[in-house]
Amino acid sequence: MRVTVEQIEPKDEEELIVRCHDPGAAWVSSVTEAASGQRTVCGWQEDTVHRLKLSEIFYFEVVDDRSFLYTQAAVFGTKEKLYEFERLCEGSTLFRCSKSMILNAEKIDYVRPSLSGRFEAVLSNGEKVVVSRKYVADLKRMLGV
Repeated sequence: MRVTVEQIEPKDEEELIVRCHDPGAAWVSSVTEAASGQRTVCGWQEDTVHRLKLSEIFYFEVVDDRSFLYTQAAVFGTKEKLYEFERLCEGSTLFRCSKSMILNAEKIDYVRPSLSGRFEAVLSNGEKVVVSRKYVADLKRMLGV
């Protein structure tokens, strides 16, 4: 297989073209996911392990030294530490919103000011999450405010 990387002008749109014999090959979907930023993480429920796309995750939280991934319909346990998950999320829409939580900015319906400089984010599933004042600037940056 030949790999070609070409540098373009900053004004030009970046593009990835995959030419292959079998578009259904596993490596093609891996390349597509990597190029589109669709990284995955493993979460477990009871005795089953699930692969979750970062875009499916509403937030990641650590409670009593146990880590959890929250999606639209379910809660999954994970073995990753907060700093490991934060590193995995670099360059995505997930950001640190408190000492023990990483929040997906794409899942926020609206935000409103709360007490002591904090913000309350209401997610598309109706859940409310508090954004600590230390991370309000990151929230505003993620929302483009």
